Amino acid sequence: MSHSDDGTPDAPSNAAAFEVVVVGAGPAGLSAALNLARARRRTLLVDSNRPRNAATLHSHGFITRDGTSPLELRRLAREEFEGYPGATFHAGLVESIERADGGFVLTARGVRGSADLSATARTVIVATGLVESLPCIPSIRAWYGTDLHSCIECDGYEKADEALALIGESDDLAERALIVSQWSDDLIVFTNGSTAISPRDEAGLAARGIRVERRGIVDVVGEQGRMTGVLLADGETIARAAGFVRPDWSPAIGFLDGLGIALDGEGLIAVDAAGRSSVPGLYAAGDSTAPGPGQLIVAAGQGAQVAAVLNRDLLGSLAVEPSLAVEPSLD
Repeated sequence: MSHSDDGTPDAPSNAAAFEVVVVGAGPAGLSAALNLARARRRTLLVDSNRPRNAATLHSHGFITRDGTSPLELRRLAREEFEGYPGATFHAGLVESIERADGGFVLTARGVRGSADLSATARTVIVATGLVESLPCIPSIRAWYGTDLHSCIECDGYEKADEALALIGESDDLAERALIVSQWSDDLIVFTNGSTAISPRDEAGLAARGIRVERRGIVDVVGEQGRMTGVLLADGETIARAAGFVRPDWSPAIGFLDGLGIALDGEGLIAVDAAGRSSVPGLYAAGDSTAPGPGQLIVAAGQGAQVAAVLNRDLLGSLAVEPSLAVEPSLD
């Protein structure tokens, strides 16, 4: 790609031009893209089809769609988006976004048979969410999305009154245990040999009937397609029917490395209350910006809010230059 004298890239001559590029077709990105298409903005939605919730069979808490597959929600939302004039979807993995004259240049590698893409846009919304790493337990993915889940608010109701495990090594484990206990009074927290829970927090959990198990975990075991327990390093298996796991999360934003965008203490995109980042014209929504409940409806709401702000920003200001202002009549 050629660059101008000031170092910013020139727009490729074959690049498609848009007012907005939305990167990521999760609930935040789909909601933002739909609302921008309805605002008659030329909108490009780019997604690599690698959703974090691909293992989840049912999503919950999304009004009118409670229990629907997350993949079905994605399909329906994309179909709605593409039904509007000016709406374009591209299956691709975004590799870079750079500043260009008056906006940005995006390059994406095509996936699922799509061609590679170059596009220019006045503005960008990043809604790529998080990449999760589960604890290093051999069979944990075999139960993930069915008997084990990461979002307590999403799946707690379905695990009510079961013998539950909470597995993790993070410093918010005690807080998460309190939330899980709302659905079951038979809960054991497994720290897998870590110091994730302090003695003080352990005492507080014990007062609520929540046991902390500090021994290392060998595996999560089961039979006939159902989880039955947690096998510990000393050979004991503690019976558990289901539970929750606390992954490590990191943002999927490597394609922004060349922009010098400000990040917060968690490595997420720092934004103001309206979703504006430190880079003018670049916005972010959903889990790329701040930790919180991992519910689809929350992310969708954030996407709609950022879309509304971006649309207003594109309209510009109504301020009138003083030299052109009309003096009020004294008559």
